[in-house]
Parts: sequence; C-alpha cells; structure tokens
Amino acid sequence: MLAAQAPANFQVICHTTGGDFTLAIHRAWAPQGVDRFYELLQAHYYRGNAFYRVLPGFVAQWGLSPDPAANAYWSRRRIPDDPVRQSNTRGTITFADSGRNTRTTVVFINLKNNQRLDKSGFAPLGKVVAGMSVVDELDGSYGDGPPFGHGPDARLIAKQGAAYLTRNFARLDVIYSCQVH
Repeated sequence: MLAAQAPANFQVICHTTGGDFTLAIHRAWAPQGVDRFYELLQAHYYRGNAFYRVLPGFVAQWGLSPDPAANAYWSRRRIPDDPVRQSNTRGTITFADSGRNTRTTVVFINLKNNQRLDKSGFAPLGKVVAGMSVVDELDGSYGDGPPFGHGPDARLIAKQGAAYLTRNFARLDVIYSCQVH
C-alpha cells in the first residue's frame, strides 16, 4: 500500500450502528497522523471496527480491524509522533499509542476536555463537527479492557478479530463505513 499525503483539510462521515458523525480533519494539526488516518480511510480499514473502549466521560476508541490479518499488517507500520499543536478538548480525534513513536491504527475521540493528554504527546488530528451526541451514546457498558477492567482485550481483538468481539461483547457499536468528503 502506498502512503499518500492527505489533503490540507477534509471531512469524514462515519456511519455506525449508533448513527452518523462527521469529523473535520486538519493536516496542519498533526501531519504524520493525518496522513496515516487518510491512508487507512482510503483502504477502508475502519469498516467493521468496533468501538471497543468507550469510557463515558473520557474517550471512545476504535481502530482494531475485524480481520486479524489486517491487524498484523498494520501493527508493523508505526508512524513517528507529531508535536501537539491543538489541545485534547471534547470532540477531538487523536491517535492512541503505547509509547513513543508507536502510533498505528487506533484512534479515539475525547468525550470531555482531556488537556492532561497534551503533556503525554497525544496530538489531535481534527474534531467532531456533527453528531457528537452519537459519539456520546456509543455503548460503554463493558468498561475498560485488561488490566484495568473486564472489557474487550485489545490483544485478543488484534489476534481473533470480530469472532472474539461477537462471542463476548455483542452490544458494542460498530462502524459500517467512514468516507472522506
């Protein structure tokens, strides 16, 4: 897959089991992250992704494919960190990471003002501009995953995909599609 530079600004409409929401993405905010997000959108990577980590009053997170082979492919394609140019305010979308320069596919939307994440290097890519009420209502009944809770385990999603989630966490909201406009 060839990486393409993203447009300077674009919108993304995500159709989910809970309804639709629209993101306004700004390359100037986080160029490396926006280019990766755009690449994933062009590859339809987020189709079928579950919102596997929804913590009301904190974040709504997704980015692990229902296809274990896709997870294996993208997990080896890390991107460098971007400097934080915008704060993690309510409605901003940001890549998750597991340390320095480890961003791959997982993103989250801030459900409240989380400026404390700025100091940890979480660089927002854009913001929800329509449908934030849909994001607020995504199923968060399972809680956080291990080791902090009993919700979906990201490692098992990566390895087993949709089968693991369907078997154990059937109420999770899912993305039907995300389209660039």
